[in-house]
Amino acid sequence: MAEASHERLRRFGSDSIPRSKLEGKISLQDCEGIQSVHRRYFRRPFSVFTSGSFVMRKLLFSMVVFCAGPMVLADSPVVSLFDGETLQGWRGRSDLWTVQEGAIVGTTTDENPIEGNTFPISEQDIPANFELTAKFQILGGNSGIQYRSKVVDEKKFVCAGYQADIDFSLQFAGINYEEKGRGILAMRGERVTIGDDGSQQKERFGDTDEIGKVIKPGEWNEFRVVANGYTLQHYINGTLTSEVIDNEPAKSSADGVLSLQLHQGPAMVVKFKDLQIHEIVK
Repeated sequence: MAEASHERLRRFGSDSIPRSKLEGKISLQDCEGIQSVHRRYFRRPFSVFTSGSFVMRKLLFSMVVFCAGPMVLADSPVVSLFDGETLQGWRGRSDLWTVQEGAIVGTTTDENPIEGNTFPISEQDIPANFELTAKFQILGGNSGIQYRSKVVDEKKFVCAGYQADIDFSLQFAGINYEEKGRGILAMRGERVTIGDDGSQQKERFGDTDEIGKVIKPGEWNEFRVVANGYTLQHYINGTLTSEVIDNEPAKSSADGVLSLQLHQGPAMVVKFKDLQIHEIVK
Protein backbone atom coordinates (compact mmCIF):
# COMPACT_ATOMS: atom_id res chain seq x y z
CA MET A 1 0.00 0.00 0.00
CA ALA A 2 1.42 3.39 -0.94
CA GLU A 3 2.35 5.62 2.01
CA ALA A 4 0.23 8.46 0.62
CA SER A 5 -2.90 6.30 0.69
CA HIS A 6 -2.15 5.13 4.21
CA GLU A 7 -1.76 8.73 5.37
CA ARG A 8 -5.04 9.79 3.75
CA LEU A 9 -6.92 7.06 5.64
CA ARG A 10 -5.21 7.89 8.93
CA ARG A 11 -5.95 11.61 8.77
CA PHE A 12 -9.37 11.90 7.15
CA GLY A 13 -11.08 8.55 6.87
CA SER A 14 -11.82 6.22 4.02
CA ASP A 15 -14.08 8.71 2.19
CA SER A 16 -10.97 10.51 1.00
CA ILE A 17 -9.62 7.47 -0.88
CA PRO A 18 -10.71 7.32 -4.53
CA ARG A 19 -12.79 4.23 -5.20
CA SER A 20 -10.48 3.48 -8.16
CA LYS A 21 -7.82 2.56 -5.60
CA LEU A 22 -9.74 -0.51 -4.43
CA GLU A 23 -8.21 -3.85 -5.22
CA GLY A 24 -10.08 -7.13 -5.06
CA LYS A 25 -13.67 -7.75 -3.98
CA ILE A 26 -15.40 -8.41 -0.68
CA SER A 27 -19.00 -9.25 0.18
CA LEU A 28 -21.19 -6.86 2.14
CA GLN A 29 -21.67 -9.59 4.77
CA ASP A 30 -18.07 -9.02 5.82
CA CYS A 31 -18.57 -5.33 6.50
CA GLU A 32 -19.92 -5.46 10.04
CA GLY A 33 -16.71 -6.82 11.48
CA ILE A 34 -14.55 -4.64 9.30
CA GLN A 35 -16.28 -1.46 10.49
CA SER A 36 -15.20 -2.18 14.05
CA VAL A 37 -11.62 -2.46 12.81
CA HIS A 38 -12.09 0.85 11.01
CA ARG A 39 -13.26 2.57 14.19
CA ARG A 40 -10.48 1.12 16.29
CA TYR A 41 -7.99 2.24 13.65
CA PHE A 42 -8.92 5.90 13.86
CA ARG A 43 -8.83 5.91 17.65
CA ARG A 44 -5.69 3.82 17.93
CA PRO A 45 -3.33 4.53 15.01
CA PHE A 46 -0.98 1.70 15.96
CA SER A 47 -3.32 -1.10 15.02
CA VAL A 48 -3.22 -3.94 12.56
CA PHE A 49 -2.51 -1.44 9.77
CA THR A 50 0.94 -0.76 11.19
CA SER A 51 1.85 -4.35 11.92
CA GLY A 52 1.73 -7.71 10.23
CA SER A 53 2.48 -8.62 6.67
CA PHE A 54 2.21 -6.23 3.76
CA VAL A 55 -0.41 -8.44 2.10
CA MET A 56 -2.62 -8.46 5.21
CA ARG A 57 -2.41 -4.67 5.62
CA LYS A 58 -3.28 -4.21 1.97
CA LEU A 59 -6.26 -6.58 2.20
CA LEU A 60 -7.68 -4.99 5.35
CA PHE A 61 -7.24 -1.50 3.95
CA SER A 62 -9.25 -2.41 0.84
CA MET A 63 -11.95 -4.05 2.98
CA VAL A 64 -12.31 -0.98 5.17
CA VAL A 65 -12.58 1.38 2.19
CA PHE A 66 -15.13 -0.82 0.45
CA CYS A 67 -17.34 -1.16 3.51
CA ALA A 68 -17.30 2.53 4.35
CA GLY A 69 -18.61 3.53 0.95
CA PRO A 70 -22.23 2.29 1.00
CA MET A 71 -22.95 3.30 4.60
CA VAL A 72 -25.63 5.95 5.12
CA LEU A 73 -24.77 9.15 6.99
CA ALA A 74 -25.51 8.26 10.59
CA ASP A 75 -27.68 10.42 12.80
CA SER A 76 -25.60 12.27 15.36
CA PRO A 77 -26.77 14.61 18.10
CA VAL A 78 -26.79 18.34 17.49
CA VAL A 79 -24.57 19.97 20.11
CA SER A 80 -25.08 23.58 21.15
CA LEU A 81 -21.83 25.49 21.61
CA PHE A 82 -23.40 28.45 23.42
CA ASP A 83 -26.01 28.45 26.20
CA GLY A 84 -27.39 31.87 25.25
CA GLU A 85 -26.69 33.36 28.66
CA THR A 86 -23.04 32.99 29.65
CA LEU A 87 -19.60 32.41 28.17
CA GLN A 88 -19.30 29.10 29.97
CA GLY A 89 -17.39 26.73 27.70
CA TRP A 90 -15.44 29.56 26.07
CA ARG A 91 -12.14 31.19 26.99
CA GLY A 92 -11.06 34.60 25.74
CA ARG A 93 -10.68 38.25 26.67
CA SER A 94 -13.50 39.20 29.02
CA ASP A 95 -12.92 42.90 28.32
CA LEU A 96 -13.82 42.38 24.66
CA TRP A 97 -16.41 39.61 24.69
CA THR A 98 -19.75 39.68 26.51
CA VAL A 99 -23.21 38.14 26.28
CA GLN A 100 -26.04 40.46 25.29
CA GLU A 101 -29.61 39.52 24.40
CA GLY A 102 -28.76 35.89 23.80
CA ALA A 103 -25.68 36.52 21.66
CA ILE A 104 -21.91 36.43 22.06
CA VAL A 105 -20.81 40.00 21.37
CA GLY A 106 -17.30 41.18 20.50
CA THR A 107 -16.61 44.92 20.65
CA THR A 108 -13.65 47.17 19.91
CA THR A 109 -13.47 50.96 20.14
CA ASP A 110 -11.35 53.64 18.54
CA GLU A 111 -10.36 54.80 22.01
CA ASN A 112 -9.02 51.39 23.00
CA PRO A 113 -8.03 49.51 19.82
CA ILE A 114 -6.65 45.99 19.97
CA GLU A 115 -3.11 45.29 18.78
CA GLY A 116 -3.89 42.05 17.02
CA ASN A 117 -6.69 39.66 16.15
CA THR A 118 -8.07 37.83 19.17
CA PHE A 119 -10.52 34.95 19.56
CA PRO A 120 -12.82 33.43 22.16
CA ILE A 121 -12.05 29.72 21.91
CA SER A 122 -14.63 26.99 22.37
CA GLU A 123 -13.65 24.38 24.94
CA GLN A 124 -15.98 21.82 23.37
CA ASP A 125 -14.46 18.72 21.84
CA ILE A 126 -14.96 19.52 18.15
CA PRO A 127 -15.22 16.48 15.84
CA ALA A 128 -12.93 16.24 12.84
CA ASN A 129 -15.81 16.07 10.35
CA PHE A 130 -18.83 18.20 11.11
CA GLU A 131 -21.56 20.56 10.02
CA LEU A 132 -21.67 23.85 11.91
CA THR A 133 -24.42 26.47 11.81
CA ALA A 134 -24.23 29.91 13.43
CA LYS A 135 -26.09 33.17 13.08
CA PHE A 136 -23.99 36.32 12.89
CA GLN A 137 -24.44 40.06 12.72
CA ILE A 138 -21.54 42.41 12.03
CA LEU A 139 -21.47 46.18 12.39
CA GLY A 140 -18.27 47.38 10.77
CA GLY A 141 -14.93 45.68 10.38
CA ASN A 142 -14.01 42.05 9.80
CA SER A 143 -14.58 38.80 11.66
CA GLY A 144 -14.93 35.09 11.05
CA ILE A 145 -15.36 31.60 12.44
CA GLN A 146 -12.15 29.63 12.91
CA TYR A 147 -12.34 25.84 12.61
CA ARG A 148 -9.86 22.97 12.48
CA SER A 149 -7.55 25.57 13.98
CA LYS A 150 -4.81 25.63 16.57
CA VAL A 151 -4.07 28.02 19.40
CA VAL A 152 -0.75 29.76 18.73
CA ASP A 153 -0.81 32.18 21.69
CA GLU A 154 -2.80 31.05 24.72
CA LYS A 155 -2.24 34.25 26.69
CA LYS A 156 -3.55 36.51 23.92
CA PHE A 157 -6.09 33.96 22.64
CA VAL A 158 -4.70 33.88 19.11
CA CYS A 159 -5.61 31.12 16.66
CA ALA A 160 -4.39 29.97 13.25
CA GLY A 161 -6.21 27.89 10.69
CA TYR A 162 -9.23 27.78 8.38
CA GLN A 163 -11.62 30.71 8.68
CA ALA A 164 -15.16 31.17 7.45
CA ASP A 165 -14.73 34.87 6.74
CA ILE A 166 -17.22 37.60 7.66
CA ASP A 167 -16.98 41.30 6.90
CA PHE A 168 -19.33 44.26 6.86
CA SER A 169 -18.30 45.52 3.42
CA LEU A 170 -19.04 42.13 1.79
CA GLN A 171 -15.62 42.04 0.15
CA PHE A 172 -14.60 38.85 1.94
CA ALA A 173 -17.78 37.43 3.48
CA GLY A 174 -18.07 33.72 2.70
CA ILE A 175 -14.52 33.16 1.52
CA ASN A 176 -12.13 30.59 2.99
CA TYR A 177 -9.17 32.33 4.58
CA GLU A 178 -6.36 30.55 6.40
CA GLU A 179 -5.45 32.75 9.37
CA LYS A 180 -1.69 32.96 9.91
CA GLY A 181 -1.20 30.49 7.09
CA ARG A 182 -1.67 30.48 3.33
CA GLY A 183 -4.07 33.43 3.31
CA ILE A 184 -7.05 33.37 0.94
CA LEU A 185 -7.75 29.80 -0.17
CA ALA A 186 -10.96 30.48 -2.09
CA MET A 187 -12.80 33.68 -2.93
CA ARG A 188 -16.57 33.89 -2.98
CA GLY A 189 -17.86 31.88 -5.94
CA GLU A 190 -14.70 29.76 -6.22
CA ARG A 191 -14.08 26.05 -5.88
CA VAL A 192 -10.36 25.52 -5.34
CA THR A 193 -8.55 22.19 -5.33
CA ILE A 194 -5.16 22.37 -3.64
CA GLY A 195 -2.73 19.71 -4.80
CA ASP A 196 -0.19 17.74 -2.80
CA ASP A 197 2.45 20.24 -3.86
CA GLY A 198 0.37 23.29 -2.93
CA SER A 199 -0.66 24.08 -6.51
CA GLN A 200 -4.19 25.44 -6.92
CA GLN A 201 -6.77 24.52 -9.53
CA LYS A 202 -9.58 27.11 -9.52
CA GLU A 203 -13.10 26.69 -10.82
CA ARG A 204 -15.69 29.45 -10.70
CA PHE A 205 -19.21 28.24 -9.88
CA GLY A 206 -20.79 31.65 -9.34
CA ASP A 207 -20.37 35.40 -9.58
CA THR A 208 -18.86 37.05 -6.49
CA ASP A 209 -21.24 40.00 -6.46
CA GLU A 210 -24.36 37.97 -7.24
CA ILE A 211 -23.65 35.51 -4.42
CA GLY A 212 -22.95 38.45 -2.14
CA LYS A 213 -26.52 39.67 -2.63
CA VAL A 214 -27.83 36.89 -0.36
CA ILE A 215 -25.93 38.45 2.57
CA LYS A 216 -27.73 41.15 4.54
CA PRO A 217 -25.23 43.74 5.87
CA GLY A 218 -25.91 44.79 9.44
CA GLU A 219 -28.63 42.15 9.87
CA TRP A 220 -28.66 38.60 11.15
CA ASN A 221 -27.36 36.02 8.67
CA GLU A 222 -26.72 32.30 8.97
CA PHE A 223 -23.32 30.75 8.25
CA ARG A 224 -23.04 27.03 7.64
CA VAL A 225 -19.67 25.29 7.49
CA VAL A 226 -19.35 21.70 6.28
CA ALA A 227 -15.94 20.14 6.90
CA ASN A 228 -15.85 16.58 5.64
CA GLY A 229 -12.53 14.96 4.88
CA TYR A 230 -10.53 17.20 2.58
CA THR A 231 -13.60 19.19 1.50
CA LEU A 232 -14.50 22.48 3.20
CA GLN A 233 -17.73 24.20 2.16
CA HIS A 234 -19.06 27.59 3.27
CA TYR A 235 -22.71 28.60 2.96
CA ILE A 236 -24.40 31.88 3.92
CA ASN A 237 -28.18 31.97 4.12
CA GLY A 238 -28.32 28.62 2.33
CA THR A 239 -26.13 29.63 -0.63
CA LEU A 240 -22.76 28.02 -1.30
CA THR A 241 -20.15 30.79 -1.15
CA SER A 242 -16.86 28.88 -1.45
CA GLU A 243 -15.41 25.38 -1.51
CA VAL A 244 -11.89 24.15 -0.88
CA ILE A 245 -10.53 20.64 -1.42
CA ASP A 246 -7.27 20.77 0.50
CA ASN A 247 -4.96 17.93 -0.51
CA GLU A 248 -1.73 19.53 0.68
CA PRO A 249 -0.54 17.18 3.47
CA ALA A 250 2.06 19.56 4.88
CA LYS A 251 -0.45 22.36 5.48
CA SER A 252 -4.00 20.99 5.54
CA SER A 253 -5.67 20.40 8.89
CA ALA A 254 -7.76 17.38 9.84
CA ASP A 255 -9.11 18.71 13.14
CA GLY A 256 -8.65 21.41 15.76
CA VAL A 257 -10.38 24.05 17.84
CA LEU A 258 -13.28 26.30 16.95
CA SER A 259 -13.19 30.02 17.75
CA LEU A 260 -14.60 33.41 16.75
CA GLN A 261 -12.62 36.38 15.51
CA LEU A 262 -12.42 39.98 16.64
CA HIS A 263 -10.26 41.79 14.11
CA GLN A 264 -7.81 44.57 14.80
CA GLY A 265 -8.49 47.88 13.09
CA PRO A 266 -11.41 50.31 13.16
CA ALA A 267 -14.05 50.06 15.87
CA MET A 268 -16.47 47.19 15.28
CA VAL A 269 -19.15 45.01 16.81
CA VAL A 270 -19.81 41.39 15.87
CA LYS A 271 -22.47 39.11 17.31
CA PHE A 272 -22.96 35.33 17.19
CA LYS A 273 -25.85 33.17 18.36
CA ASP A 274 -27.43 29.77 17.81
CA LEU A 275 -24.05 28.06 17.36
CA GLN A 276 -24.72 24.38 16.77
CA ILE A 277 -22.57 21.53 15.50
CA HIS A 278 -23.10 17.90 14.67
CA GLU A 279 -20.59 15.28 13.70
CA ILE A 280 -20.55 13.76 10.25
CA VAL A 281 -20.24 10.02 10.84
CA LYS A 282 -20.05 7.40 8.12
